[in-house]
Amino acid sequence: MSNNKMRIKKGDTVEVLSGIDKGIKSVVMRAYPEDRKVVVEKVAVAKKAQRPTRDNPSGGIMSIEKPIHVSSVMLVCPKCSKTTRVSIKVTEEGKVRVCKKCGKEID
Repeated sequence: MSNNKMRIKKGDTVEVLSGIDKGIKSVVMRAYPEDRKVVVEKVAVAKKAQRPTRDNPSGGIMSIEKPIHVSSVMLVCPKCSKTTRVSIKVTEEGKVRVCKKCGKEID
């Protein structure tokens, strides 16, 4: 991919736009910019069989969140509480993310 820049980061609140979990608002737990994927809390949950280990002696079926594509989520602005696109503004301190709807800085 030529453009690996993502405007969604760990800790952001996002809303899922597509898929079985459409409409859920949750927090980004991990971001993978090289794959353009994010792991969102309580979204895309899959079951995984876990072998017994020293840390988990009983083993069993575990629920884990799988990564989803960043185009399937949209950032929720912390100021205006609306889903929005993000623009980048260059200031003296560096680059900051800006809400397209209310114009306030996100970072």
